[in-house]
Parts: sequence; structure tokens; C-alpha cells
Amino acid sequence: MQKKITLKLLPSEAADDEFIKENIAALLSINKNFINGFIILKKSYDARSKQVLVNLQLSVYINEPFYERQPVLIRFKDVTHSGNSVLIIGAGPAGLFAALKLIEYGIKPVIIERGKDVRARRRDLAALNKDGIINPESNYCFGEGGAGTYSDGKLYTRSSKRGNVERILNLFVQFGANESILYEAHPHIGTNKLPAIITAMRNQILYCGGEILFERKVIDFNINSNKINSVVTADGNKFNADAVILATGHSARDIFLLLNKKKIMIEQKPFALGVRVEHPQALIDSIQYHCNTRNDFLPPASYSLVQQINDNGVFSFCMCPGGIIAPASTNADELVVNGWSPSKRNNPFANSGIVVEIKSGDLLNYNDYDKKKSHISDTLLGMHFQQSVERKACKAGGRNFAAPAQRMTDFVSNKISSSLPACSYVPGVNSSDLKDVLPGFVHTSLQKAFTAFGKKMKGYYTNEAIVVATESRTSSPVKIPRDAVTMQHPQLENLYPCGEGAGYAGGIVSAAMDGERVASVIIEKYK
Repeated sequence: MQKKITLKLLPSEAADDEFIKENIAALLSINKNFINGFIILKKSYDARSKQVLVNLQLSVYINEPFYERQPVLIRFKDVTHSGNSVLIIGAGPAGLFAALKLIEYGIKPVIIERGKDVRARRRDLAALNKDGIINPESNYCFGEGGAGTYSDGKLYTRSSKRGNVERILNLFVQFGANESILYEAHPHIGTNKLPAIITAMRNQILYCGGEILFERKVIDFNINSNKINSVVTADGNKFNADAVILATGHSARDIFLLLNKKKIMIEQKPFALGVRVEHPQALIDSIQYHCNTRNDFLPPASYSLVQQINDNGVFSFCMCPGGIIAPASTNADELVVNGWSPSKRNNPFANSGIVVEIKSGDLLNYNDYDKKKSHISDTLLGMHFQQSVERKACKAGGRNFAAPAQRMTDFVSNKISSSLPACSYVPGVNSSDLKDVLPGFVHTSLQKAFTAFGKKMKGYYTNEAIVVATESRTSSPVKIPRDAVTMQHPQLENLYPCGEGAGYAGGIVSAAMDGERVASVIIEKYK
């Protein structure tokens, strides 16, 4: 028979299969030899007390043959001669998973991606990091796999109500991810491993008869009778469309401008903006694990922090243990930073976005940053606000995407740092007064939050930490509306806004689920 049980063990004990079997036998009052094997269903770490424990949920095989975990395999059809096709704009997780879902049901996807494939994209990232040269169409945000490919590969989400998280994780395993993502409480693939997985997905789509066209930037829609008849790319090509899935990501500002210009309805939505904070990983380990040195049985420690300051939430975002801060800009005159970790999370620093909630009311007093404000649509006010902060950060940083920075306690004390600690950000950091970069209410909220976080995590508030500006691409500042049932735009019956850029997701898994959700509606329509 199979029996589900829960164990609480020390990290060293949880790494020993024989010790686990002994504990199972003791818990069930059976002979250890009756246990033929077990599968980990869920694994998490509990560091609330001074002694860190590992929580294991297990499925135990007792007196019956043991079988290793068998991830569910999705079968894909040959769509070469499919009578139906769907145009997908964007090859991020929303676009890729929408394409795979369509192929599963015999519908041909045609993906148009402004950036390059993952291999060619890597060269552009190297030029950005080392030489300060940016390709506006191929960078950390644009290209095959989307922003998530080279931004850590975290796979945990709170959006389980929107789709089947387990199915998404199984698909990642099917395309090469380690099966540990199926049971880890905070699954993570790593930036070093994601490109191969994305490549495997691309090869599957092409093998089945789907199409993926790289370096094709969409610049216009031809619209007739409330439908998109064709999509126009920068090279002059037109692509006819029965259905269009718009999955362009949170940084595709040109798409927001295009929709606004063509009077296609968009909406302003809340987003968040702030900084990226980096500590020595050893310091975060000592705080979280209550020890001087983390042992090999514990992963690099992470944290999650939130504080309400006046009417705005301040919270940690995209925390990267053993990670690196990276330039996530999409234009030469804008500076954006993000973070990522390799699969082993073995770098000496821990970084996290610390961002302030930005609501529509917060923008009313900050619409004087642009002399042409009279020409700014209210729906795009958040986007322009975001962009103005990024430009100030770029100017304050100096050149070649060097970032303006302060030590944490100097930041709170309004003091320019006389020196800066070691930092993982390759283009480099320059000591600056971030009060000149960040909007006043954002700067003040962060100051108060850092001191509050220091009380929650003793040792967090320290001048060993560096504050780097600016973390501004946490989510889209624009929402592209759609009907809750048909998933279609209210004005265009064959346009399906999707993923982070449309305002319906926040991360790899939720974007992938939203892609599948939209694809499922199209599948039903074609049936």
C-alpha cells in the first residue's frame, strides 16, 4: 500500500534516505524492511526557531513495488497542415505556453518575437554588461523566453486559482528541468539552465509544424470591422491573423503607445517602483538560520519582507539568494536593475528588489516631470512616470549603465556614501544621492521601511548593504482590458491580451498559466 506522511527533520537528516526510512518505520510502527521506497511530495524549510527543520511530505510504498516519480507527459500533435492558426506576439512564457497548448489540440501557432533566440541573445547581454552597449530589441527583457529567461527562473506563484500550477511545472520537467521543482516549496531553475529548456520548447514547436520568427518587431495593426486583419512588422512584412494573442511583456512600451495611438482601449494600473538591495549572503544566512556559518545541508537563505508605510505597501520583490544584480534596461538613456541567481545560488551576495506600491492617486502630484504633459494620456501616466525615474537613474549613474547607489544607513540618513561595498553589478556603481533619483514619497517610504525591516530581521539594516537604483519593471503600469469569459479585447473580437504585459500575470508561472488559459478559450472557439 501507499501511505502519505509528514516528517520534521534536521537538514542533515533530511539528506539521508536511510535515516528517513528509519523515521518512517518508527512513525508507522513497522519494520524498516517493509518500506520499498518513498517519493517527496513537498519539501520546505522552517527557520522560525533557532534550530532549522526540514518539513517533508512523503508518499511511502509499503510492501508493494516502488516506482520512481513519473511526471505526466503532454503529447503534441503535428499541426503542419492545420486548418487553423493563431498569431502570437511575444515568445515569453505566456506566448510559448500558449503555443504549446494550441499544438496539443492541433492548432498551428505562429510566434513573432522582436528579439533574438536565447543563444544569440546571450552575446547582447555580454555587450551590455561589459561594454555598456545595449540592443533595444535584444536584452534582459526582450528575446526568446522573455524577461524570465535571464532573470532567475523562479517558479513559485500565488496565482493557483488562475490555472494548473502542477501542469506548468510538469511541462518544465518534460523539457529538461530537474524534477525537484515538483516538490520544492520555492522551486527555482536558475538562469544558467533556463536557456536549454526554452530551446527545447522551441524545438518542440518547430518539430510539430509551428513557426517562430525572431527579430520581427510589430509596429502596426491593420484593423477592419472590429478585427485585426493583419499585423505589420518593422521589416515591412504583413501577417494575416484569424486570432492574435498579444503577449509582449511588461516592458513593451511601444505596444502601449501603438494601442493608445490607434484608440484601442488601455487602462492605467497600479505597479511598484524602488531599488535593489544587496547584502553579503553570509549575513542573510546568519540572520535567517541563527548561526555563524551555514552548513552544506541548507540552501542559501532568502527573505520576504513587507511593511505598510502610510497608504502604500513596501515589499521585497524577486529575492535572489546567491545572486547577481543585472542591467535590465531596454534603452540607452534609461537605467533599470533586476536580479538573478544560477541554479546553485552560489554567488557571495543576496539581492532583492525593495519596491513601493504606486497607485493612480500617487501620480496626480507627479505629472510635472515632463514639459509635454498635456500630450500624455492619463492611461500612460504610470508608464511615463516609470520612464522618467529610469532616466534620472541613468543620468545619476554616469555612463555605460553604471548605477547610482548608497550604503543602506547612508540612504536613510540622507548622506552620500564616501565609499561603497563590493557589489555584484558588473557595469559598476557610483556613489550618488538617491533622493535626486527617486520620487519624494518613494524615497521616504523606503527610508522608513528599511528601519522597520531592520527590526524584523536583526542585522538587515546595515551599511554592509548597498542600495542600487532603480528597480522599476516589477510589473506593467498598463492594463489591456479583456472580457472575463471570451478573453477578447472589448473592441477587437480576435485580439487576446495575455500575460504580464497585459496586466494578467506576475512571473513565469502565472504568465505561462495565463497563456494556456487564453489558448484554451481559442481552442474552444475553433471547436
